[in-house]
Formats: sequence, C-alpha cells, structure tokens
Amino acid sequence: MSIFHKKLTFGLGSHIVAFFRKYKEHLTDVLYIWRKEMTKVILDEGVLMFLVIVPLGYPLLYSWIYNNETVHEVPVVIVDQSHSQLSRQFIHDCDASPDVQVKYYAEDLDEARSLVSRQLVRGIYLIPSDFATRISRGLQGTISVYCDMSLMLAYKAVYQTAMIEAGRIGAGLSIKRSGNYSKREDAITVQPLAIDDVAMFNPSGGYGSCVLPAVLMLILQQTLALGIGMSAGTARERHRNGQLIPDDDPHYRGAYRIVSGKALCYGMIATVTSAYLSMAVPRMFSFPQLANGWTLLMLLLPYTMACIFFGMTVSCLVRYRENVMLLMVFVSVPLLFLTGVSWPQSSIPGAWQGVSWLFPSTFGVRAFIRVNSMGASFSQILPEIRILLIQAAVYLGLACLVYRHQFRLARKYAIDN
Repeated sequence: MSIFHKKLTFGLGSHIVAFFRKYKEHLTDVLYIWRKEMTKVILDEGVLMFLVIVPLGYPLLYSWIYNNETVHEVPVVIVDQSHSQLSRQFIHDCDASPDVQVKYYAEDLDEARSLVSRQLVRGIYLIPSDFATRISRGLQGTISVYCDMSLMLAYKAVYQTAMIEAGRIGAGLSIKRSGNYSKREDAITVQPLAIDDVAMFNPSGGYGSCVLPAVLMLILQQTLALGIGMSAGTARERHRNGQLIPDDDPHYRGAYRIVSGKALCYGMIATVTSAYLSMAVPRMFSFPQLANGWTLLMLLLPYTMACIFFGMTVSCLVRYRENVMLLMVFVSVPLLFLTGVSWPQSSIPGAWQGVSWLFPSTFGVRAFIRVNSMGASFSQILPEIRILLIQAAVYLGLACLVYRHQFRLARKYAIDN
C-alpha cells in the first residue's frame, strides 16, 4: 500500500512540475513576443503613427471642425419678381435670421443658378410675380426654395429658415383676417394645438453631437486594424519566406502564444487610446457624456478585444504594408453608414445589415451612443456586449488558425532549408 501511495505521489508531482514548467515556458514566449512586438511598434514610424499618433490627433481635428455644431449666415440669392410689401418683408425676415444671409439679388432664375454653380451662394429664394396678388385675394401664395444639397447643414439652414419665416408671415395674415378681440384669441388662431418641442439626447441639434461619438469608436477600430495590418505587412516583407512568423526564432512555436503576445502589446496601446477617445475627447469639446465609468468600461473591454482580434485576422490577408491602407480607408465611410447613425438602421437592406455583423464597429458604435449620449444602463446594452464577446471569440479562433498555418509554413521552410 505504501509503495502504491509513493508511486501515485511521485506521478502526481511530476505532472505538476511538468505543468508549471510548460506554463513558465508559455509565459516566457508570450512576454518575449510582446516585447518584440512593442519594439516593432516603437521603431516603425508607420505603425506608431496609426496606433498612437492618429488616434490622439485625428479626433481633435475632426471635433474641432464640427465644434460649432450648426452653420450660420449661409449665403442665398433672392429672385424677387413680386416687388411687393409682403415679398420685402419675407426677404427682410430671412436676412435678419441667424442662419441665412441675403448675399445677392438676381433678375431671373438663370442668373441665380449661375451664382450657385460658382459656389457664391448655397440657396435660391424665388418669389413669383403673383405672390402678393394671390394672398390679397385669399388664395395660397408660393415661394420656391432651391438648395445646394452638397452640404446637408447648409440645406437645412436655407430650407428651415424659409419655412419658419413663411409660417410667421402666414400667422400674421391669419390674425389680421380673423377679427379677434384679444391676444388669447390671436394665439389660438395661430396655434390651435400647443406643441412643446423638446430635443432629446442632442439639445443643440448639432451635427457634431450626433455623429462624432460614432466616428470616435470607428477611429479606434480602423486605427487598430491599420497598425496591426501594417506591422504584419512589414513582417512579410522582412522574413525570408514571406510569412508572418520568423522561421529562425524558437520563441515563435505556438499559434496561441503568438496571438497572445501580439494581443497583449496591442491591448496595452488600445487601453490608452480607447480611454482617450471615449472620455477625454467628448469632455474637451462638450459633447453629450452621460455614461458612468463602470458601464463604459464593460463596453470598451469586449469592443477593444474584438477590434484587436479582428485586426489580427485581417492582417493575415495583407501581403504588403501599403495594402491595408487601401482596404481599411476604403471601407471607413460604408462602415459609418452601416452603424445606423448617419443613415437609419431600418432603411438599410437586410443583406447589408448581415454584412455589418462582421465588423465590431457596428455594435460598438450603437452601444456607445446609447451609453454616452442617451444614458443607457449596462442591462440595456447587454445584447451588443454579448455580440462583441462572440465576435472577439470568433476572431480569436480565426487568428489562431491562421497563425497556426503560418507557423507550419515557417517550420516547413526551415526544415527544407
């Protein structure tokens, strides 16, 4: 009995020693790969730019451009064919508004169009010759508004100003014809049903507060993919066999170790950039910021992991370091549309919604806007977090499979040579 006990103890002890030895070996390789990858990031100017400098500088430039939120004093041209007191009142009210500036007067519509084509004005107000006559007869008068649609903010200012001022003039005419005896009756005539307009989640109605949070999260994904892909392209160009993994380094001896070491390097960098993009930039430019720290942390952790493993999977397709720039920059604008922020999610075709599920930015952006701009709680973004965790696990598995294939190719090349 004692002999059996000794043999069992000895066997169990040897297994424990072997486990710790293997674990130490694994940890040594991971830390070695992390150190090598961090050295590459620091020494490679292109990788350093995309992983550190671009995430720090580009959001500042983008946020500064849209910091005014709305446009003011948009130039327009007037084609006044009526030359009446009502047309002059409409022109005066539009020019007095903060959003529109009457810059030119034109004789006809062709002259006004030439001003628009030369980008001197952004809109045209055409007042027909029978404008005042129709109104004096109790008929409906019309004012034609032509807008330059190349800039949506300018279109909004030109069109809404015309609608507001025309409605104000119409309200005054209704009061004159009503024969009321009190201001209360005048108010009911103008607005029988009172409406309180409350802007939810974007009190200023600005473009920056609406779109910039989505852009910040998209920048995190794109810069990680660009930096990781450029590093992979550099490795392919430098190694003798054109593979991602060197064939003469004994520490690169397992796909999971390689992926863990590289992910540790990129994760350390992404921790800083993600905190900067999600907390510092919105605070600097006074964008809506309703998220609490714990909910934001629970969102950024799976999103950052999904972006890192997504970038490592995509990097295996990169043959040369310049290729990843063409790939990721090309898809940046479509990815912003697929998030459902700048274009309604309900209007996106089902096939394209299926494509959007391949990218972490789709769910990261939606969850971040709900948390940061709408004050959502952790339970309300739990579906997005689950999908991000699934994406992180799937892309981790794909990255390990691809690196295992690269490891076999590198070992075969080493044996053959």
